[in-house]
Amino acid sequence: MSIYDSAENIRKKALKMALHAGKAGSHVGGSFSCLEILAVLYGVVMNYDLNNKGWEERDRFIASKAHCILTHYATLAEFGFIDEEALDSFHENDGLLAGHPMGTDIGMEFSGGSLGMGISLGIGMAVAAVCRKQKQCIYVLLGDGECNEGEVWEAFMSASQFHLSNLTVIIDYNNMQFDGANEEVMSVMPLEDKLKAFGWTAVSCDGHNIEDLQKAFSTEHDGKPLAIIAHTIKANGIEKYENTPESHHCAISENDYAEALKWMEQNHDRV
Repeated sequence: MSIYDSAENIRKKALKMALHAGKAGSHVGGSFSCLEILAVLYGVVMNYDLNNKGWEERDRFIASKAHCILTHYATLAEFGFIDEEALDSFHENDGLLAGHPMGTDIGMEFSGGSLGMGISLGIGMAVAAVCRKQKQCIYVLLGDGECNEGEVWEAFMSASQFHLSNLTVIIDYNNMQFDGANEEVMSVMPLEDKLKAFGWTAVSCDGHNIEDLQKAFSTEHDGKPLAIIAHTIKANGIEKYENTPESHHCAISENDYAEALKWMEQNHDRV
């Protein structure tokens, strides 16, 4: 199965979960902006062993923007960490898949919570790997709005100070956060220039283009941490909610679901 097929499957699974959540809603916007990022990470980039999910030298993925949960769960199901039937337990009382769960048995290293925390955890893991002379890589997904947090910039300084070339941060730059457009709330641009000034290797790419993402992940960054600024569309593929702050947490109707499936058919080569 190609990575394009996997991305399409992940989208279908995530859409079904969003519909199943009903009026309670779910974090649609930030999940569908990072869908291709997670597909490439789990399908191409990361090193792990499904027969030994707690393998000490596995690569780690930290979803610092943990509200990308629809895509994260769907990705774990697509690549065999959890059974697809488990997705039906999303938002159910006593279900396996709660809002911010944790457990290497389901492929999750971090439960999430307040934004800004994940990159610090990732740096700790990267430092520990260096100290233990282990070869695993640490991947952290940040939101662009999350980069308003001072803790994130302290972490950026620390990562370059410790020369953490085993650390890659992906910034889901969908230019929209809960309170509105980034430029209106707190712009972090020019982000690539700032990260380079902080001692990182930084590249920008189309976060919905699988080939572009693969090229970005293969960027040489000896002696430096790597930052990938992935330009994306919030709620990508769900026309009603694209590029709106309302998509941060919203309910998907039957009509929204049907329209999103139609979008997939029209954009098959892209996803």
